[in-house]
Amino acid sequence: MKAIMSRSIGGPETLVLEEVDDPVAAPGQIVVRVKASGVNFPDTLIIEDKYQFKPKRPFSPGAEFSGIVEAIGGGVSSFQLGDRVMGFSRWGAMAQKIAISASRCAVIPDEMPFDEASAFILTYGTSYYALKERGALRVGETLLVLGAAGGVGLAAIEIGKAMGARVVAAVSTPEKARLARKHGADRAVIYPTAPFDASSRREVARLLKGACDPHGAHVVCDVVGGYYSEAALRAIAWDGRFLVVGFTGGIPQIPLNLALLKSCKIVGVFLGPWLDRSVDHFSRAAAELLEWYQAGKLRPCISARFPLAEAGDAIAQLATRKAMGKIVVNID
Repeated sequence: MKAIMSRSIGGPETLVLEEVDDPVAAPGQIVVRVKASGVNFPDTLIIEDKYQFKPKRPFSPGAEFSGIVEAIGGGVSSFQLGDRVMGFSRWGAMAQKIAISASRCAVIPDEMPFDEASAFILTYGTSYYALKERGALRVGETLLVLGAAGGVGLAAIEIGKAMGARVVAAVSTPEKARLARKHGADRAVIYPTAPFDASSRREVARLLKGACDPHGAHVVCDVVGGYYSEAALRAIAWDGRFLVVGFTGGIPQIPLNLALLKSCKIVGVFLGPWLDRSVDHFSRAAAELLEWYQAGKLRPCISARFPLAEAGDAIAQLATRKAMGKIVVNID
């Protein structure tokens, strides 16, 4: 089979298309013929050994995928040959086939296209875990989403609305603001470009808080980090929940006196280890997310598609932070 491989530490330009051996389904696994693979920010990090996990080389990047079940390992009774599925792995999905634990896959509806399915479980799963499991978002609360035009950001908007929240989308351009509103944001606010000095951080905080509830945001979903985190924390409501989801803008340094003054919670959100702790976590999240999808409440926004041979270009485009929605690599 063909696969995009990382053989040396470096950026997307170091990735190569190669012929590799087909995977074999071990007990508890299925082999999926991959139709499409979603591109995510961790893909930009893992090939440079900057991610939390450092797989042994050579390896293929790609954490989420969709495709057709081609082989079934021992002990697996939840899938049949030919099932249309989506799945989540830490890496390995930018290849024509992947062997994956059956507990990390779910059957997708017949009407769900493979490209949408490949852009679904990591972004929507992360936002689901963030807002429902970690943030305990409640009906009528105000949710502030930073980086709201990216894959996780748009998913957070849609899930926030499905959970009955008022959603404020914080973005960097008018075009991204229009996209956020199209996906259900009640209000969009455009923040200035970092870096900020102390005075500018307070100005950004006032801008964000002014777009939220008069008392601030009850829940902040921060996928950006960097200079924006402190400003968003200053805009949080009393007893709010600040969700640490990602660091596309860099790892922030947050003055913890703000958490004291707001009596708020700063909560980490790391989807993979949560899924590892119980097979029920994946199936429960996937079932509710697909129910919302079929009800028309969730719809992945795919802004660009690349063939497998150009997967490095797809990762490079995401790394510029200019992409809106999701980028997908079409495998087959």
